[in-house]
Amino acid sequence: MKAINRLLIPVLAGFLICSCDDIIEHDITNDTVQLVSPLDGAQVESNVVAFKWNTLEYADKYRIQVYGANQAISLDSVVTNNHITIPMSPGTYNWRVRGENSAYVSTYAFPATFTLIESSDLESQQVILSSPSTSLYTNNNTLTCTWEALPAAETYTFELVNVTEGNIVVHHEEDITGTSFLLDSSYLADDAQYQWKVKAVNSLGATQYSARSLYKDTVLPNTSVNTLPANNAIQVAGQQVSFAWSEPSDTGTIQSPISYVLEVSNDTAFSSIILTSAPLITNSYQSTFTATGEYYWRVRAKDQAGNQGSNSAAFKFTVN
Repeated sequence: MKAINRLLIPVLAGFLICSCDDIIEHDITNDTVQLVSPLDGAQVESNVVAFKWNTLEYADKYRIQVYGANQAISLDSVVTNNHITIPMSPGTYNWRVRGENSAYVSTYAFPATFTLIESSDLESQQVILSSPSTSLYTNNNTLTCTWEALPAAETYTFELVNVTEGNIVVHHEEDITGTSFLLDSSYLADDAQYQWKVKAVNSLGATQYSARSLYKDTVLPNTSVNTLPANNAIQVAGQQVSFAWSEPSDTGTIQSPISYVLEVSNDTAFSSIILTSAPLITNSYQSTFTATGEYYWRVRAKDQAGNQGSNSAAFKFTVN
């Protein structure tokens, strides 16, 4: 027995050392992030600023702060990359970055001052898209696309592309003077992935296209099939009841992400619903019932485009 203990002690000690190394973060308190661009004194002729800094060893995220006149914060954000591009108004700004991990934060880089200058040259600028949001799923036949006005722009060009059908241009329109474009059912005729794009134009040139994807999906999710608890199952009062059901297949061109809502009632018509779950992203749920009696449960699927499937067939369970 003593020999076995002598063998086990080094093994356990080594395990504990490895475990501690796995969870202890490196101290980066005295380290500093090096700024890359824009550097101190830089003048940027654009409506967007591309911030970049060198990565810091043992940092897994970075806090970037940008502040303008009177130290007013324009941006205070945490990112996992070592770069970020944001739209900004003309003016003089300071910016700084620090590295962070789960236990420590580094010293902020010494702030760099830069000036953003309004320019009539559109080639270095970007159209800032407003709505709809990127990667929108929708079952609507009409959508209004909007973007922010660019001071140097004289007109805008709008383009809609059907990505699913091989990047076919559905619509192309130039000389738009406003900052919106209505997509009606003649443009969004099919369920598909689309990309809408806008560029600004003036007599000197144009910006590159700014683009976002959207997904049209009008197919209802299929009906789920209840599995647990089985129909007429017996459950014990005060103990957790586990619910589970099949995930319905999606036969549509676009498979929008699906969530589920589970309902429990004490009557077959579900006229009195005693439990409604929050939207669930998995096909399972747990709940505890302390009151004895007969219960009925069902579930229905709803996709991110807004299509709602039918309720599953109700299953009965009894709590004793």
